[in-house]
Amino acid sequence: MVDGARTPVDDDELDAITLGRRIRERRLHQGMTLDQLAAAVERAPSQVSMIENGKREPRLTMLRTIAQALNTTVDDLMKADAPSERVALEIAVERAVRGPVFSSLGLPGIRASKALNDDVLKVLLGLHGEIERLHRERASTPEEARRANAELREEMRARDNYYPELERQASELLTAVGHSGGPVSQQAVSDIASRLGFTLHYVSDLPYATRSVTDKRNHRIYLPVQQPSSRDSRSPVLQALASQVLGHDEPRSYADFLRQRVETNYLTAAVLLPEKDAVRLLTEAKNLRRISMEDLRDAFAVSYETAAHRFTNLATTRLGIPVHFMKVHESGTIIKAYENDSVRFPSDATGAIEGTTVCRNWTARTVFEASDRFSPWYQYTDTPTGTYWCTSRIEKAKEGEYSVSVGVPFAHVKWFRGRETTHRAESRCPDESCCRRAPAELADAWAQHAWPAARTPTSLLAALPTGSFPGVDETDVYEFLQAHAPA
Repeated sequence: MVDGARTPVDDDELDAITLGRRIRERRLHQGMTLDQLAAAVERAPSQVSMIENGKREPRLTMLRTIAQALNTTVDDLMKADAPSERVALEIAVERAVRGPVFSSLGLPGIRASKALNDDVLKVLLGLHGEIERLHRERASTPEEARRANAELREEMRARDNYYPELERQASELLTAVGHSGGPVSQQAVSDIASRLGFTLHYVSDLPYATRSVTDKRNHRIYLPVQQPSSRDSRSPVLQALASQVLGHDEPRSYADFLRQRVETNYLTAAVLLPEKDAVRLLTEAKNLRRISMEDLRDAFAVSYETAAHRFTNLATTRLGIPVHFMKVHESGTIIKAYENDSVRFPSDATGAIEGTTVCRNWTARTVFEASDRFSPWYQYTDTPTGTYWCTSRIEKAKEGEYSVSVGVPFAHVKWFRGRETTHRAESRCPDESCCRRAPAELADAWAQHAWPAARTPTSLLAALPTGSFPGVDETDVYEFLQAHAPA
């Protein structure tokens, strides 16, 4: 058997190619020419040739006539195995050439003739197998991406999400432009770009899906003229520069892409919230027992999400506080998450967190029900792995609203402002009775009558569903129908 070749022996079934090759081999063994066999069965040579090449399958009556002409039996001709190793090679090549992978390349067909020796056929099969593997890998990008994400998350947890080499690079960049402390100005960011040999150009026709475009040949960085009000105008510049500072090449895999994104975002935040200044502020706040993401945000003039991210970099290594972070779409889908405090995030079979649905009772979901959108939302949540306290905010984006949450185990809530909150919830997830199944009364009333249409971004991000519709929380659907049902 030939490695990587799918021959009839593999699936133990007869196909036209194998049948045709057995007929040809038997004819040659009998010393008959194609014309002689055609005459014996009263068919044109071209018709017999098509049968031998597996392009036409003979009727049983014709097969009996061929078997009689070749002095053999129908059963012998219909055996599923190839008559020799050489023929097995030829069959495997024929099947490959006729398959969808070879066809997608747009190359002319190859006939596995006697002129091609065994080594050539094996090379062709090897190349076909590798191309097929790459197609499968590309087709399974979501699974590969989730697996790569899970592996990167493990590394971040092992390092407490702290990268000293990136902290050093951020410090060197700031020192080079004379930054002496406090918030990093737009001018300081421009000076960093200039020192690295780049000029900034603001344009109105930036490609739709890009935040910036870097011309490495001419050392130009193109940025949009208009920035969303929620977007820090310094971040796109620093992210573009970070890729150059870190020497990023074009990603070779999704794992490369994810790692580069983490490094770029980390270096950007480390410049905007310099380690020395941020640790000084957070240490003082810890001593006064009033750590606050809002204070960190305001002190460095960054977004809440950037401040929350940066806190996770410094909390454990510099403050001794285990922590978790979540960014959750209003649908309940986790967009980003990190933990080193043993909180139990939902995950899929690959261990990936992003794309799964967070418990309806967690702070990241209950914050959407808060009537006061201008104040932070604090909550204690009792879970199977312990009690956690979280602070959360809602931020808007073109895809909808997101909650950004930072949480710690109960033993460390003493360091934070908002620990006196009376908001408390219980989560039994991953027990499905907690929130993954709709309450029985609602399900009985609506399970056979609900047909929601999911918003595309939500269904694309969500893991395959625990219910019927990806990215849709069936309880929300049933509650909506219940509220709007006629009396």
